[in-house]
Amino acid sequence: MHTIAPPHWPRDAGEPRRPAAARRPADPWRLYLDAVRSGSRLPNACRALDRIYGPLARAATTAPFVVAQLGQSLDGRIATVTGSSHYISGPEALTHLHRLRALVDAVLVGIGTAVADDPQLTVRHCAGESPVRVVLDPSGRLPSTMRCLADGGPPVLVVRRAGPGVTACERIVPVPAGADGRLDPHAVVAALAARGLKRILVEGGAQTVSGFIAAGAVDRLYVTVAPLIIGSGTEGLRLPEISALTDALRPPTRVHVLADGDVLFDCDLAAARAVAPAGEDDDSHRLLAHRPPAALADGDRGDLRDPARARDEQRAERAGPEHAV
Repeated sequence: MHTIAPPHWPRDAGEPRRPAAARRPADPWRLYLDAVRSGSRLPNACRALDRIYGPLARAATTAPFVVAQLGQSLDGRIATVTGSSHYISGPEALTHLHRLRALVDAVLVGIGTAVADDPQLTVRHCAGESPVRVVLDPSGRLPSTMRCLADGGPPVLVVRRAGPGVTACERIVPVPAGADGRLDPHAVVAALAARGLKRILVEGGAQTVSGFIAAGAVDRLYVTVAPLIIGSGTEGLRLPEISALTDALRPPTRVHVLADGDVLFDCDLAAARAVAPAGEDDDSHRLLAHRPPAALADGDRGDLRDPARARDEQRAERAGPEHAV
Protein backbone atom coordinates (compact mmCIF):
# COMPACT_ATOMS: atom_id res chain seq x y z
CA MET A 1 0.00 0.00 0.00
CA HIS A 2 1.43 3.40 -1.05
CA THR A 3 1.37 6.06 1.68
CA ILE A 4 1.17 9.73 0.73
CA ALA A 5 2.75 12.20 3.14
CA PRO A 6 0.59 15.09 4.37
CA PRO A 7 0.96 18.26 2.27
CA HIS A 8 2.92 20.06 5.00
CA TRP A 9 5.60 17.37 5.08
CA PRO A 10 8.64 17.68 2.86
CA ARG A 11 8.75 14.96 0.21
CA ASP A 12 12.33 14.11 1.17
CA ALA A 13 12.06 14.26 4.97
CA GLY A 14 10.43 12.21 7.63
CA GLU A 15 9.40 15.03 9.96
CA PRO A 16 6.96 17.91 9.54
CA ARG A 17 8.15 21.18 8.05
CA ARG A 18 8.77 23.80 10.68
CA PRO A 19 7.00 27.10 10.22
CA ALA A 20 9.23 29.88 8.86
CA ALA A 21 10.52 32.26 11.50
CA ALA A 22 8.31 35.30 11.87
CA ARG A 23 9.77 38.26 10.07
CA ARG A 24 10.22 41.45 12.01
CA PRO A 25 8.16 44.19 10.34
CA ALA A 26 10.25 46.85 8.65
CA ASP A 27 10.59 50.17 10.47
CA PRO A 28 8.49 52.68 8.47
CA TRP A 29 10.87 55.49 9.42
CA ARG A 30 13.87 53.61 7.98
CA LEU A 31 11.86 52.92 4.83
CA TYR A 32 10.98 56.60 4.65
CA LEU A 33 14.59 57.75 4.98
CA ASP A 34 15.70 55.28 2.32
CA ALA A 35 12.96 56.42 -0.07
CA VAL A 36 13.74 60.11 0.50
CA ARG A 37 17.48 59.63 -0.04
CA SER A 38 17.06 57.51 -3.15
CA GLY A 39 14.14 59.43 -4.62
CA SER A 40 12.20 56.20 -5.00
CA ARG A 41 8.46 55.69 -4.60
CA LEU A 42 7.20 55.83 -1.02
CA PRO A 43 5.90 52.55 0.42
CA ASN A 44 2.33 52.63 1.71
CA ALA A 45 3.62 52.35 5.28
CA CYS A 46 5.33 55.76 4.87
CA ARG A 47 2.35 57.82 3.72
CA ALA A 48 1.47 59.07 7.21
CA LEU A 49 5.09 60.05 7.82
CA ASP A 50 5.25 61.95 4.54
CA ARG A 51 2.23 64.06 5.46
CA ILE A 52 4.26 65.41 8.38
CA TYR A 53 7.85 65.38 7.13
CA GLY A 54 7.42 65.66 3.36
CA PRO A 55 7.78 69.48 3.16
CA LEU A 56 11.11 69.29 4.99
CA ALA A 57 12.39 66.09 3.37
CA ARG A 58 11.69 67.39 -0.15
CA ALA A 59 12.70 71.02 0.40
CA ALA A 60 14.80 72.37 -2.44
CA THR A 61 18.48 72.78 -1.62
CA THR A 62 18.81 75.91 -3.76
CA ALA A 63 17.70 78.07 -0.82
CA PRO A 64 17.64 77.67 2.95
CA PHE A 65 14.62 75.97 4.53
CA VAL A 66 14.13 76.68 8.23
CA VAL A 67 11.87 74.75 10.58
CA ALA A 68 11.26 75.48 14.24
CA GLN A 69 9.72 73.33 16.93
CA LEU A 70 8.25 73.71 20.39
CA GLY A 71 6.77 71.28 22.89
CA GLN A 72 4.32 72.93 25.28
CA SER A 73 1.42 72.41 27.65
CA LEU A 74 -2.23 73.19 26.94
CA ASP A 75 -1.74 76.65 28.42
CA GLY A 76 1.30 77.39 26.28
CA ARG A 77 4.07 76.77 28.84
CA ILE A 78 7.38 75.10 28.06
CA ALA A 79 8.74 75.04 31.62
CA THR A 80 7.76 75.78 35.21
CA VAL A 81 8.90 78.87 37.09
CA THR A 82 11.93 76.89 38.30
CA GLY A 83 12.85 75.89 34.74
CA SER A 84 11.69 72.27 35.02
CA SER A 85 10.71 71.02 31.55
CA HIS A 86 11.56 67.29 31.44
CA TYR A 87 9.26 66.11 30.16
CA ILE A 88 6.24 68.17 29.17
CA SER A 89 5.90 66.30 25.88
CA GLY A 90 5.41 62.55 25.67
CA PRO A 91 7.66 59.92 24.04
CA GLU A 92 6.03 60.31 20.61
CA ALA A 93 6.82 64.03 20.54
CA LEU A 94 10.42 63.25 21.49
CA THR A 95 10.65 60.79 18.60
CA HIS A 96 9.19 63.48 16.33
CA LEU A 97 11.91 65.91 17.42
CA HIS A 98 14.66 63.40 16.67
CA ARG A 99 13.13 62.71 13.25
CA LEU A 100 13.35 66.42 12.52
CA ARG A 101 17.01 66.36 13.52
CA ALA A 102 17.61 63.42 11.18
CA LEU A 103 16.23 65.40 8.23
CA VAL A 104 18.18 68.65 8.65
CA ASP A 105 21.74 69.77 8.03
CA ALA A 106 21.98 71.77 11.26
CA VAL A 107 20.14 71.99 14.59
CA LEU A 108 20.33 75.35 16.34
CA VAL A 109 19.80 76.45 19.95
CA GLY A 110 20.38 79.68 21.81
CA ILE A 111 23.02 80.10 24.48
CA GLY A 112 20.40 80.13 27.25
CA THR A 113 19.16 76.66 26.30
CA ALA A 114 22.71 75.40 25.82
CA VAL A 115 23.75 76.47 29.32
CA ALA A 116 20.52 75.45 31.09
CA ASP A 117 20.00 72.04 29.44
CA ASP A 118 23.47 71.05 28.17
CA PRO A 119 21.77 69.22 25.24
CA GLN A 120 23.44 66.62 23.04
CA LEU A 121 21.42 67.64 19.94
CA THR A 122 22.00 64.24 18.31
CA VAL A 123 19.69 61.65 16.74
CA ARG A 124 19.10 58.85 19.24
CA HIS A 125 15.39 57.98 19.24
CA CYS A 126 15.13 57.03 15.58
CA ALA A 127 17.27 56.01 12.64
CA GLY A 128 19.26 58.74 10.87
CA GLU A 129 22.43 60.79 10.93
CA SER A 130 22.96 63.55 13.47
CA PRO A 131 23.20 67.08 12.04
CA VAL A 132 25.79 69.77 12.66
CA ARG A 133 25.12 71.43 16.02
CA VAL A 134 24.90 75.23 16.20
CA VAL A 135 24.83 77.45 19.30
CA LEU A 136 23.91 81.14 19.07
CA ASP A 137 26.38 82.70 21.48
CA PRO A 138 26.71 86.42 20.67
CA SER A 139 28.96 87.27 23.63
CA GLY A 140 31.06 84.10 23.84
CA ARG A 141 29.53 82.64 27.03
CA LEU A 142 29.54 78.97 25.97
CA PRO A 143 31.29 76.93 28.71
CA SER A 144 34.11 74.68 27.55
CA THR A 145 32.62 71.89 29.68
CA MET A 146 29.55 71.49 27.45
CA ARG A 147 28.86 67.87 26.49
CA CYS A 148 28.48 68.73 22.82
CA LEU A 149 32.05 70.08 22.75
CA ALA A 150 33.64 66.90 24.05
CA ASP A 151 31.43 63.97 23.04
CA GLY A 152 33.19 63.25 19.75
CA GLY A 153 29.91 63.65 17.89
CA PRO A 154 28.94 65.87 14.97
CA PRO A 155 30.70 69.22 14.52
CA VAL A 156 29.70 72.17 16.69
CA LEU A 157 29.50 75.72 15.31
CA VAL A 158 29.30 78.75 17.57
CA VAL A 159 27.66 81.84 16.07
CA ARG A 160 29.22 84.97 17.57
CA ARG A 161 28.57 88.67 17.21
CA ALA A 162 31.10 90.02 14.73
CA GLY A 163 33.60 92.44 16.23
CA PRO A 164 37.14 92.87 17.50
CA GLY A 165 38.68 89.60 18.65
CA VAL A 166 36.10 87.42 16.87
CA THR A 167 37.71 85.65 13.92
CA ALA A 168 36.04 83.16 11.64
CA CYS A 169 37.47 79.68 11.92
CA GLU A 170 36.40 76.05 11.72
CA ARG A 171 34.12 76.46 14.75
CA ILE A 172 33.40 80.21 15.05
CA VAL A 173 30.89 81.87 12.69
CA PRO A 174 30.89 85.68 13.08
CA VAL A 175 27.60 87.39 12.16
CA PRO A 176 26.99 91.17 12.12
CA ALA A 177 24.57 92.40 14.78
CA GLY A 178 21.71 94.79 14.27
CA ALA A 179 21.38 98.26 15.77
CA ASP A 180 20.01 96.71 18.97
CA GLY A 181 23.03 94.42 19.31
CA ARG A 182 21.03 91.28 18.56
CA LEU A 183 21.93 88.78 15.87
CA ASP A 184 19.73 89.00 12.79
CA PRO A 185 18.10 85.58 12.18
CA HIS A 186 18.32 86.08 8.41
CA ALA A 187 22.05 86.78 8.69
CA VAL A 188 22.49 83.65 10.81
CA VAL A 189 20.63 81.54 8.23
CA ALA A 190 22.70 83.04 5.38
CA ALA A 191 25.97 82.36 7.24
CA LEU A 192 25.02 78.71 7.80
CA ALA A 193 23.83 78.31 4.22
CA ALA A 194 27.21 79.62 3.04
CA ARG A 195 28.73 76.61 4.82
CA GLY A 196 26.39 74.24 2.99
CA LEU A 197 23.87 73.96 5.82
CA LYS A 198 20.60 74.68 4.02
CA ARG A 199 18.03 72.73 6.08
CA ILE A 200 18.04 74.21 9.59
CA LEU A 201 16.08 73.24 12.70
CA VAL A 202 15.63 75.98 15.31
CA GLU A 203 15.05 73.88 18.41
CA GLY A 204 15.09 76.32 21.29
CA GLY A 205 14.66 77.99 23.50
CA ALA A 206 11.58 80.17 23.55
CA GLN A 207 13.42 83.44 22.95
CA THR A 208 15.37 82.05 19.99
CA VAL A 209 12.35 80.42 18.34
CA SER A 210 10.25 83.54 18.91
CA GLY A 211 12.97 85.76 17.43
CA PHE A 212 13.24 83.70 14.28
CA ILE A 213 9.45 83.67 13.82
CA ALA A 214 9.12 87.41 14.45
CA ALA A 215 11.82 88.05 11.84
CA GLY A 216 9.96 85.97 9.25
CA ALA A 217 12.88 83.54 9.06
CA VAL A 218 10.91 80.31 9.71
CA ASP A 219 9.28 78.36 6.89
CA ARG A 220 7.63 75.63 8.97
CA LEU A 221 6.66 75.57 12.65
CA TYR A 222 5.91 72.35 14.52
CA VAL A 223 4.21 72.71 17.91
CA THR A 224 3.39 69.66 20.01
CA VAL A 225 0.81 70.27 22.73
CA ALA A 226 0.62 67.91 25.70
CA PRO A 227 -2.60 67.39 27.70
CA LEU A 228 -1.07 69.16 30.68
CA ILE A 229 -1.92 72.43 32.44
CA ILE A 230 0.98 74.06 34.29
CA GLY A 231 -0.62 77.44 35.09
CA SER A 232 2.60 79.42 35.30
CA GLY A 233 6.14 79.40 33.98
CA THR A 234 7.88 80.10 30.71
CA GLU A 235 5.73 80.87 27.68
CA GLY A 236 6.46 79.03 24.44
CA LEU A 237 6.17 81.98 22.07
CA ARG A 238 6.61 85.69 22.79
CA LEU A 239 6.05 87.84 19.69
CA PRO A 240 5.58 91.60 19.21
CA GLU A 241 2.22 92.84 20.48
CA ILE A 242 -0.67 93.34 18.06
CA SER A 243 -3.90 95.27 18.54
CA ALA A 244 -6.16 93.52 16.03
CA LEU A 245 -6.68 89.84 15.26
CA THR A 246 -6.33 90.61 11.57
CA ASP A 247 -2.62 91.07 12.31
CA ALA A 248 -2.32 87.65 13.96
CA LEU A 249 -0.45 84.83 12.29
CA ARG A 250 -2.95 82.26 11.03
CA PRO A 251 -0.94 80.00 8.70
CA PRO A 252 -2.32 76.96 6.87
CA THR A 253 -2.08 74.24 9.50
CA ARG A 254 -2.33 70.47 9.64
CA VAL A 255 -3.24 68.75 12.90
CA HIS A 256 -2.01 65.27 13.84
CA VAL A 257 -2.92 63.36 17.00
CA LEU A 258 0.11 61.39 18.18
CA ALA A 259 -0.22 57.87 19.54
CA ASP A 260 0.25 58.88 23.19
CA GLY A 261 -2.22 61.77 23.15
CA ASP A 262 -0.05 64.77 22.32
CA VAL A 263 -1.31 66.89 19.42
CA LEU A 264 1.06 68.08 16.70
CA PHE A 265 0.34 71.32 14.86
CA ASP A 266 2.21 71.65 11.54
CA CYS A 267 2.11 75.33 10.56
CA ASP A 268 3.15 76.50 7.09
CA LEU A 269 4.53 79.96 7.84
CA ALA A 270 6.10 80.29 4.39
CA ALA A 271 2.71 79.92 2.71
CA ALA A 272 1.23 82.68 4.89
CA ARG A 273 4.09 85.01 3.92
CA ALA A 274 3.74 84.21 0.23
CA VAL A 275 0.04 85.16 0.07
CA ALA A 276 0.34 88.79 1.24
CA PRO A 277 2.89 91.09 -0.44
CA ALA A 278 5.42 92.58 1.99
CA GLY A 279 4.40 96.02 3.19
CA GLU A 280 0.80 95.70 1.98
CA ASP A 281 -1.55 97.59 4.32
CA ASP A 282 -4.90 96.61 2.82
CA ASP A 283 -7.03 94.66 5.30
CA SER A 284 -8.25 92.27 2.61
CA HIS A 285 -4.69 91.12 1.91
CA ARG A 286 -4.00 90.62 5.62
CA LEU A 287 -7.17 88.55 6.00
CA LEU A 288 -6.21 86.48 2.98
CA ALA A 289 -2.73 85.89 4.35
CA HIS A 290 -4.09 84.72 7.71
CA ARG A 291 -7.31 83.01 6.62
CA PRO A 292 -8.37 80.06 8.75
CA PRO A 293 -8.05 76.55 7.30
CA ALA A 294 -11.00 74.97 5.53
CA ALA A 295 -13.60 72.97 7.45
CA LEU A 296 -12.54 69.51 8.55
CA ALA A 297 -13.54 67.76 5.38
CA ASP A 298 -11.26 64.74 5.78
CA GLY A 299 -11.26 63.83 9.45
CA ASP A 300 -9.22 65.52 12.17
CA ARG A 301 -6.37 66.87 10.09
CA GLY A 302 -7.86 70.27 9.33
CA ASP A 303 -5.76 70.80 6.19
CA LEU A 304 -6.48 71.99 2.68
CA ARG A 305 -6.15 68.96 0.42
CA ASP A 306 -7.24 67.92 -3.02
CA PRO A 307 -10.22 65.48 -2.71
CA ALA A 308 -8.71 63.03 -5.19
CA ARG A 309 -5.43 62.98 -3.28
CA ALA A 310 -7.34 62.46 -0.03
CA ARG A 311 -9.10 59.43 -1.52
CA ASP A 312 -5.78 58.02 -2.73
CA GLU A 313 -4.25 58.43 0.72
CA GLN A 314 -7.23 56.76 2.37
CA ARG A 315 -6.92 53.80 -0.01
CA ALA A 316 -3.19 53.61 0.73
CA GLU A 317 -3.91 53.57 4.46
CA ARG A 318 -6.27 50.65 4.05
CA ALA A 319 -3.77 48.81 1.84
CA GLY A 320 -0.71 49.01 4.08
CA PRO A 321 0.24 49.17 7.74
CA GLU A 322 0.16 52.81 8.80
CA HIS A 323 1.95 53.60 12.03
CA ALA A 324 1.06 56.54 14.21
CA VAL A 325 3.84 59.07 14.36
